[in-house]
Amino acid sequence: MDFQIPKKVERIDEDIQRHELKYHNKRVAVTKEFTFDAAHHLHCYEGKCKSMHGHTYKLVITISGYVNDIGITVDFGDIKTLFKEEIDAKLDHRYLNEVLPNMNTTAENMIVWIWEQLDQRLQQIPEYQDRKARIEELKLYETPTSYATLKREWMEDE
Repeated sequence: MDFQIPKKVERIDEDIQRHELKYHNKRVAVTKEFTFDAAHHLHCYEGKCKSMHGHTYKLVITISGYVNDIGITVDFGDIKTLFKEEIDAKLDHRYLNEVLPNMNTTAENMIVWIWEQLDQRLQQIPEYQDRKARIEELKLYETPTSYATLKREWMEDE
């Protein structure tokens, strides 16, 4: 492979026109991963998780939508802000049994609560409503090999 230094940096309105920035009209999903640390224990469970313990959770957020005039569906920085304000601020370095609604703090219960928090906030952002942005999938890892998955179609009424 022959590596080359660009001869010229592309300039907007000279080398590429603004109407060319949006290449398509397809729905596209973007995904971002985050971690947070928290402690919990499980009720009515006979196993080691009945005792208080902690996890470094990993949350994988996938949001889809239609691109705007410059070809962006959802800005990765905006996904980070959603996570930081709606999830991290409420759960990081916390005792989950104390801060979540009354529930057993299983990954299966937590992922639905997380979906509800993120979806409610996403619906309040007008520019993303214009692009029909929506959560498509969440994955919540308790360990590197154990996780819960939630998909859009599963959240819709059956």
